[in-house]
Amino acid sequence: MKIACVGLPGSGKSTVGRQLARRLGLRFIDSDQVIEQRIGCAIREFFEREGEASFRDVEQLVIDELTLGESCVLSSGGGTVLRPANRQHLHERAHVVYLHSAPEEVFRRLRHDQNRPLLQVADPLARLRDLYTARDALYRETAHFVIETGRPSVATLVNMIAMQLELAGVVSAP
Repeated sequence: MKIACVGLPGSGKSTVGRQLARRLGLRFIDSDQVIEQRIGCAIREFFEREGEASFRDVEQLVIDELTLGESCVLSSGGGTVLRPANRQHLHERAHVVYLHSAPEEVFRRLRHDQNRPLLQVADPLARLRDLYTARDALYRETAHFVIETGRPSVATLVNMIAMQLELAGVVSAP
């Protein structure tokens, strides 16, 4: 069984995914960490040196491998859904949860984070709004479940996701 989390950068994919994996007794895999191991440097560095297209090529290979691999909870990068092949692999091979966050909510969480290449711009909130406009429909197309992140705690979000997965028959109730 594979469960994948998609959403804007900072929507909680890694944090929520890690807790969800613990709750379900599955391995947690962060695709960005796998990519960094593969390229041998930080994504931000690779992005600056090789450009976004080269990064997306590596990301596509990694997503293909991870969606074919072992049962896990997978956290994907915020831009993973930009490539049709990634959307298809995620949707067909995993139960996809879209952690839906308003750009303003993400900005509140990320305003001091220096490690997000797409947000190192003069107006990060405007950038998040642009990303949301460009990607929201793609996240929804990829997802089987949409969870509103808003302000609930991580534990509450994990409970909400687990409940959706139980109702859908993806996992059995504890």
